Amino acid sequence: MSFYTIAFKNNRVLMLDQRRLPQDEIYLVLRTPEQVARAIEQMAIRGAPAIGIAAGFGLALAGLELSKVSDHSEWWEKFGQALRRMARTRPTAVNLFWAINRMNHQAIISRDLSSSERAKLLVREAQNILAEDIATNKKMGKNGAKLLHSGDVILTHCNAGALATGGYGTALGVIRAAKEQGKKIQVFADETRPFLQGARLTAWELKKDRIPVTLISDNMAGWAMRNRKINKIIVGADRIARNGDTANKIGTYSLAVLARHHGIPFYVAAPLSTIDRACPGGEKIPIEERSLEEIFSIRGKRIAPRGVCGWNPAFDVTPAGLISAIITEKSVIKNPNRTKIRNLFTE
Repeated sequence: MSFYTIAFKNNRVLMLDQRRLPQDEIYLVLRTPEQVARAIEQMAIRGAPAIGIAAGFGLALAGLELSKVSDHSEWWEKFGQALRRMARTRPTAVNLFWAINRMNHQAIISRDLSSSERAKLLVREAQNILAEDIATNKKMGKNGAKLLHSGDVILTHCNAGALATGGYGTALGVIRAAKEQGKKIQVFADETRPFLQGARLTAWELKKDRIPVTLISDNMAGWAMRNRKINKIIVGADRIARNGDTANKIGTYSLAVLARHHGIPFYVAAPLSTIDRACPGGEKIPIEERSLEEIFSIRGKRIAPRGVCGWNPAFDVTPAGLISAIITEKSVIKNPNRTKIRNLFTE
């Protein structure tokens, strides 16, 4: 690919600052766990898999900071602080907690080693998370591409591409895989207010890959389904409950309802790490609420009158009954439900 989302070089985290796209391709150089945590909170990096990868690298930096600490209790106290700090960054994306738990497990199983050796293993584990994510996305793309055909016109929401992952993408990974198979695909991208991930990021990615993309505002989606021959919808996910209910960027639920009305298949592409088997249903998924300035302003320019109230949930929940299939690296689960989700992990 012509860009990368996140990397680890010379004990530094290099991160494409997605707040600056599409105008500027600028990479942040992050040296401390706190800098990584702030980058996640401030959406320099976003997308559930990418957030998890960033947290892994942030905890690797914590291990490096502690590589000369010989006191066992002091090491665990400070590493515990770093774990808790990462956990506070974005509450909805379950990949964040999956990665945190994985890094914590690596620290636990290496507890008898020196701090410097443990730091090396934490760095290696974070690098493994990144490499595995890219491989997972490619498997997912291959599985999902079976659902797409030449001539399809696909609507997507937010950004579920390479920018939201370690590389290749989830929803956009399916589209990329279809293109690599020679299928002629057209994409409609919702702009995705209020942070404009579709307008700034998805359109940018697809243009770089020379995949035809048409940008629309969010409130055009229903009319586009009726008039522009959209015949499939593919989105990503930030958390999937064990009954198949799915949390994704705000506006996804509306698309699922519109898709059902128009008889259009609605697909969710997400890795197994996005499935939260401890969460029984969508009503238990925590929904992050972000600063009202994101809806009152665009890049610092006020667009709403002062003194009005606002509400800015970052995600909504789509019931499993509205989802035609969940695409994972293992298989495609059509008409997902509790039993099918459970079997995905036992077969």
